[in-house]
Amino acid sequence: MCSTPSPIVGYRESRAGGTSRGDLDAAVRDGCLVRLRRGVYAFADSCADVRAAALHGGSLACVSAARHLGLWLLDGSPSVHVWLASNRSHAHDGCSCVAHRDEASGFPSFQMPSVPRILRQILSCRGIEEFFVALESALNRGLITPAGIAWLRQKTNDAGRDAIDFARPDADSGLESLLRWRLRRHGLSIRAQVSIVSVGRVDFLIGERVIVEVDGRGNHAGAERRHNDLVRDANAAAWGYVTLRFDYALVVHDWETVELAILNHVERFG
Repeated sequence: MCSTPSPIVGYRESRAGGTSRGDLDAAVRDGCLVRLRRGVYAFADSCADVRAAALHGGSLACVSAARHLGLWLLDGSPSVHVWLASNRSHAHDGCSCVAHRDEASGFPSFQMPSVPRILRQILSCRGIEEFFVALESALNRGLITPAGIAWLRQKTNDAGRDAIDFARPDADSGLESLLRWRLRRHGLSIRAQVSIVSVGRVDFLIGERVIVEVDGRGNHAGAERRHNDLVRDANAAAWGYVTLRFDYALVVHDWETVELAILNHVERFG
C-alpha cells in the first residue's frame, strides 16, 4: 500500500485496484496514510496544497498546480485552484477555491493535470502574461515535451499560439520572461544572458549599449551584493554601456515607469 506513487488515495479507485477497506485502515494505523475525509486518504509525506485540493474534491489545477511543480508565476491567486471531474461534486460548497472542470471526467479523481493542460488552464483563467511566464518556465525546466507543445498549440487559441511561437527555453527567471513579453511590441533588439567584457553575464542587452538587469525577490540583498552590483555597473559604464536595474515590484506593478525608462535610454544611447 505504501508504495503507491499517487499522493492521494480514493476509496473507490482503491477498491477497483484490489485494495480493501481493511488495507486502507491498516495503512492509517501504520501512519502511512492520513484520512482526510470519508473515502479520501493522503500519504503521510504529501504536501499541504495537494491535501487541500483533495479536501475540495479534486487535484491541484492551474496556478496552484504550476506552483506545486515549481513553475514561475506572477503574484498569482491566493485561492486554491482545483481540477474536478465533471461528474464529481464539490466537497466545500461556499469556499473560495477556483474550480476547473475542463475534460476531467476521463481521469482519476485526484490525478493532477498534465503540464500542457495546466498551461491551458492558466491561459483561460489568468491571462496571456501569466501563461507566457509559466510556459517559458516549463520549457526552461524541461517539463514539457515537443508532443506536449503540439497538443497545447492545437488546444489553445490564437493568442496562446502566438505566445508559444515567441517562447524560448533559455529564460533565466519569470521576470525576464515578463520583460521580454511586454517589450516585444516595440520591435527592439533584445539579447538575453549576454557576456560583456569586465562585467560578466547580464540579463539583457537592448540595442548596442543599454544593459537591463532584473532582480527577483530575495536577490541582490545585503551590502556585499549591492557593492558587487555597483562594481559591475561601473565597469559597464567604463566600456560605454549604461545599466538600468529593476526589481520585482517595479517590473510587475509599475511597468509604465520601467517601459519609459528603457525606451528613453535606448533612444538616447542606442
